Amino acid sequence: MKKLSVAAALLTLLGMGAAHADDYPNRPIRMLLPFSAGGGGDTLGRILAERFSAELKQPVIVENKPGAGGTIGIAAVARSAPDGYTITVGGMTTHILSPSVYKDLPYDPIKSFTSLGAIGNSAIMVVANNNFPANDIEGLKKLAESRKDPIQYASWGIGSTGHFCGEVMVQKGNLKMQHVPYKGTTQIMTDIKGGHIDLGFVDMATATPMVTQHKVKGLAVCTKRSPSVPEVRSYKEQGIDFDRDLNWAMYVPAGTPQPIVDRLSGTLEKVLKEQEVIDKLLGLGISARYVAGPAHQRANVADIEAWRVVAKEAGITPQ
Repeated sequence: MKKLSVAAALLTLLGMGAAHADDYPNRPIRMLLPFSAGGGGDTLGRILAERFSAELKQPVIVENKPGAGGTIGIAAVARSAPDGYTITVGGMTTHILSPSVYKDLPYDPIKSFTSLGAIGNSAIMVVANNNFPANDIEGLKKLAESRKDPIQYASWGIGSTGHFCGEVMVQKGNLKMQHVPYKGTTQIMTDIKGGHIDLGFVDMATATPMVTQHKVKGLAVCTKRSPSVPEVRSYKEQGIDFDRDLNWAMYVPAGTPQPIVDRLSGTLEKVLKEQEVIDKLLGLGISARYVAGPAHQRANVADIEAWRVVAKEAGITPQ
């Protein structure tokens, strides 16, 4: 009798889960972004939030939670209920690079999340004030050699993709530079425009509109040259032997019911085929390219190991 009761209870729970998935979504969805408001990652998230809201017929409310290279916000997503009502946008920093630089990461970049799919490829741009004396990596080398103190560069946190790209330039370009971690890219751009720091290593979503509007200038792109700012040469084109893909993706907490994952993944795939979305993303330096969640998750596992090697070579050690 007891066994029958347990079985009945399990069937009831499974039935409730299925009904919940069938009814999804029946209330607003939270998009928790690990980026500062006004930055490139925030802009990307809001573009997707608007389209998801239209497709899912429910408001998608953006909440910003930046800090520690994005790990604070992403950890909050990992702790959220796996019910499809918390979604996020993650980048290289949050899911690939952080395991290389944080000993006690408050989440597992693979096991704590289910990937809804890759959004597309992007890059990191090295930007400077329009009056900065160097215009490219060769100019940076000459400037660094002429200065007593190292050139200071900003990224959005220790272990961020910007930090990695900066240290790769230091190691492979033999440049004398000093890292200054910021909380987010918005403040970096403010300080670059104000001439308060030499260089900023920021995502293309942040850099592209600032460079195309001539508010700052681009010196180099880590890694591949971007179609949105084609005049700025890549690392490899400027003598830095480094060339790897950098991706954006969408995630939900692990354990989210598969029917809900399928609904969200299908929505992402659909909106990434829309010309308006493609054009908006390109304006942020992102080449839209959907990759299904399972394939993207497998790629993440391989990328974590590959970037650990980069971290070791670049001298980035766990904090």
